[in-house]
Amino acid sequence: MEKITSFTIDHIKLQPGVYVSRKDKAGTETITTFDLRMTSPNEEPVMNTAEVHTIEHLGATFLRNHADYKEKVLYFGPMGCRTGFYLLLVGDYASKDIVPLITEMFEFIRDYKDEVPGASPMDCGNYLDMNLGMANYLAKRYLDNVLNHIDESRLIYPE
Repeated sequence: MEKITSFTIDHIKLQPGVYVSRKDKAGTETITTFDLRMTSPNEEPVMNTAEVHTIEHLGATFLRNHADYKEKVLYFGPMGCRTGFYLLLVGDYASKDIVPLITEMFEFIRDYKDEVPGASPMDCGNYLDMNLGMANYLAKRYLDNVLNHIDESRLIYPE
């Protein structure tokens, strides 16, 4: 079997950033998959499920309510390795195109202090596994360490 694209990226060299993971066609539309890498794979501890789950709820709510992007969002969710998130958008984008959106989303997550949307037994199958404080912290860390001063080295996968 052939390796899937995401397994061909050198995770030893990969650092936190915003990367185009792949582009696919669905009919006439291009679907761009982004790798929103928040931690350095195999170097830093992975994020715990509670904060990942909280970021997922807040990020998905933010994106699906965004005035400019809500109709373009196909999916936002965690990577199985818990080092980041995938975002799938309808459209042909480069990483730099969405940095303002991702920055806005992580500012929203960093500053969010209310009840987590969808964190109820009626709305979620694991509603108790949430950690808003750590989600706030990780969002701030991603903003401070990556998004607020991002350069090409954090926008294009390493060779």
